[in-house]
Amino acid sequence: MLQPPGFVNKSFPDHVCRLKKALYGLKQAPRAWYTELRVFLLSLSFVNSTADASLFIYQKSGSTLYFLVYVDDIIVTGSSSTELSNLISTLAARFSLKDLGCLNYFLGVEVIPSATGLFLSQRKYIIDLLHKSGMANTKPASTPLSASAQLLKDSSDLLPCPTEYRALVGSLQYLSLTHPNIAFSTNKLAQFMQHPRTTH
Repeated sequence: MLQPPGFVNKSFPDHVCRLKKALYGLKQAPRAWYTELRVFLLSLSFVNSTADASLFIYQKSGSTLYFLVYVDDIIVTGSSSTELSNLISTLAARFSLKDLGCLNYFLGVEVIPSATGLFLSQRKYIIDLLHKSGMANTKPASTPLSASAQLLKDSSDLLPCPTEYRALVGSLQYLSLTHPNIAFSTNKLAQFMQHPRTTH
């Protein structure tokens, strides 16, 4: 990296600094963090999932632990509370961490435990999205889009700022994970990401 302002060596002003470890904010930092965490988990007999590189699974003596990592946010669950406590203690001895207790909110999804399992809700995400798109005071529709509706490529004027349209459709695609009722209409709208128009 370049020498920081105020710390430039006057004898060698064109020299650069060689880092001994990743710095927060560098583009390489997330990869370095993931690699270090992965090596540590593998040393604890976790196995990397073939379905998702961010999921690690531990199976031993009849107990199973699941370790999911998203950048520096981690979810840990399993069949043995003793094994979970041991894992958290082992992680705390190696890394600086903050245990937030039982999961209740993760990546825009509210997690509510019930007698039959977990209820996933994106209520706050929806409200924030409505405010962000200027639609907080609009009336709801019973059906997001009729199955017979025809959306055409050249039906109206191009949007002046297609980036907003793309961001909104991307947000709706994420929302469709917990609201499959909007998946059809969202996928229809996603077909016009390249050249969105006012009718879309």
